[in-house]
Amino acid sequence: MMTTSPLAPADARTPAADTRPSLTVLSGFWPAATHAVARGLLAADPSLVLVRHDLTGLGDGTVQRIVRDGAGLIEDERVDLDHGCVSCTLREDVLPALARLARTRPDRDLLLMLPEVVEPEAVAAVCAHCPVDGAPITDLLSVDSYVTVVDAEHLLDGLASTDDLSTLGIQTAADDDRGLADVIVRQIEYADTLVLWGQSRDGAYDTTRLSVLLHRMTPWATQVRLDGDLVDADALTRALRGTRRHRPDTPGVLARGLEGHLLGVHEPHPDCGVVSVVFRARRPFHPRRLHDVLEEVNAEVVRSRGHLWLASQPDTVVAWDFAGGGLGLGCLGRWLAALPDGHRARASDHRRLAAALAWDPYYEDRHQHLVFVGVDLDPAEVHRTLADCLLTDAELADGEATWRTYEDPFDGCFPLADLQS
Repeated sequence: MMTTSPLAPADARTPAADTRPSLTVLSGFWPAATHAVARGLLAADPSLVLVRHDLTGLGDGTVQRIVRDGAGLIEDERVDLDHGCVSCTLREDVLPALARLARTRPDRDLLLMLPEVVEPEAVAAVCAHCPVDGAPITDLLSVDSYVTVVDAEHLLDGLASTDDLSTLGIQTAADDDRGLADVIVRQIEYADTLVLWGQSRDGAYDTTRLSVLLHRMTPWATQVRLDGDLVDADALTRALRGTRRHRPDTPGVLARGLEGHLLGVHEPHPDCGVVSVVFRARRPFHPRRLHDVLEEVNAEVVRSRGHLWLASQPDTVVAWDFAGGGLGLGCLGRWLAALPDGHRARASDHRRLAAALAWDPYYEDRHQHLVFVGVDLDPAEVHRTLADCLLTDAELADGEATWRTYEDPFDGCFPLADLQS
């Protein structure tokens, strides 16, 4: 049930000096909860324009665009796309639709509700890099915040799922091999605001535990809890709109640590059983020893992420990305120490400042920075397992030329692009 308070809601617009319509981006894997939040926002402000896309016809090269406000349906159109993929949908229809609505209804704010398998970072990337009629979309509207709704009844099952989207029949393209847990994690971690909707099947304590888990996973996000039965729509609007929480220069989650942003919090003492461990070190990992503990170190983990360096590949920043029982390792480019001076200047100001503040005479900007979040996780064991993978004093003394000759199970896994002049 939605309720509205007798008082008028707080002004959900951006400051008076900014006349652009405000855009709130709403995502979430569980449509019932996401739709409920959207209905609450429309109930509080009937002038709000809701835009959503149905991707069920994407395989045939079409999407359905639905636009409505509190008074009813404004548009319901099926759109043909040149290429059946989510990025094409965002670029070819979502952005132009938002631009058109911002021009024709400049006095009305916008709510973009994403399909359940679309990641909000993809929207942010399109907004940043794909102009509309030769100009950035932000010339026409102000991106206020990214809000992700999670369903308390299904959250843990989703985070623990080992299914991929193709197995579930909800992939967005023929080559869409993303895992379900990966999608949920990326929706959660990109959010400026998280809405924990409803109650856990196991009662109030478990719902609180889910709230703690979300705080540990995304300590940078504001969290809003709704019981799902009785919602004050005006209070919901004040919590979710007009917050100006979004910072467009915030990096993707795996690069947060490199850019000097918060990557995680070290909370080794359980809160409702939830533990968060931050592991940091300057020494490199021995590639074989690290490879041998990858399964062990994530055995009780819900989510782990960060970056690292291997003694055998000292030029490479390696990304660490674990969710849903699967660990992904990838390349985040070169350490600044491995770049010529001219190329270092091309790194972001945040990256260069973070490196300068922690620069080491021997290791330079190279370091390990990993975060592990889990239930009933043993923080001492996580730290011990990883510390045992670091080079010993004797191995350090051998020097980089010897490190590069180590047997490396990761050899060829993280190719570096050629440096362009």
